[in-house]
Amino acid sequence: MTSSERQKSISVCIIGKPNAGKSSLLNKIIGHKISIVTPKVQTTRSMITGIVTIKDTQLILFDTPGIFEPSRQLERAMVRCAWSSLHGADLVLLIIDNLAVFDQRMFEIFEKLRSLNIKPIFLLNKIDVKEKQKSQNEDYLKEHFDNPEIFKISALSGTGVQELIDHLCMIASPSPWLYEQDDITTQPMRFLASEITREQLFLTLREELPYNLTVQTESWNEDNNTITIRQIIVVSRENYKIMILGKNGAKIKEIGTLARLEMEKSFETKVHLFLFVKVRELWENMPEFYNYMGLKLTKDKK
Repeated sequence: MTSSERQKSISVCIIGKPNAGKSSLLNKIIGHKISIVTPKVQTTRSMITGIVTIKDTQLILFDTPGIFEPSRQLERAMVRCAWSSLHGADLVLLIIDNLAVFDQRMFEIFEKLRSLNIKPIFLLNKIDVKEKQKSQNEDYLKEHFDNPEIFKISALSGTGVQELIDHLCMIASPSPWLYEQDDITTQPMRFLASEITREQLFLTLREELPYNLTVQTESWNEDNNTITIRQIIVVSRENYKIMILGKNGAKIKEIGTLARLEMEKSFETKVHLFLFVKVRELWENMPEFYNYMGLKLTKDKK
């Protein structure tokens, strides 16, 4: 391990609109998949911490929920989480889908950052899709921000990401590392297992599946290099349960197989996975589910 006298560190919060590429960027920088990625918007529900140590520098990165106009209790908790995550970071990366022109939501994000006196590094993402790039986005940033730092990247392919990493390492401050050299996340394995199953639910059922479901790891037992996991998929309606189970249980068996294989890859050991579906009509109003996700339930004012 590097001597503490030579160690540097920097904490970095990644924010942006839903599906801008936050989780893909985190996974690419860390070099491991610790934040799930699906085509469904608002896949990330709480702050996910990733850690990578490069020579004498430790990067601590926070993947956050997408910033959008929330309409439900859970969505409001997610957006609050995204904004509150900024306060514990040395630096903010604002990742922008550069295949879309700036809209009102983007302008509101800019204004919110200004009000917080935060000058982010701008990441223009998805530059590998050259024929759909929006050059006016970069022009706007240069016109409306004082000497903005802009990196053009592809979080998916990795184009431009090494240059960003090099920059983060260069500006990191002398500071003892907060984590061990080989740590990659602070998330418990039980939570990561829940996220893997939720990812496979979204990927398998796509638009058929409602957004308002959650997955909890109910039990976790390790024995003879094998992990036995029991998980509960919680939905708000009986017809959602029927959809997940599929005819004669075929769909949940498929989802379970895909999730198990992904867990074995992530945890590097054999996994036995058992999935059950429960209906809880008002689960989005129950604090225990928010606590499990790392969110805070705040009752709306009447």
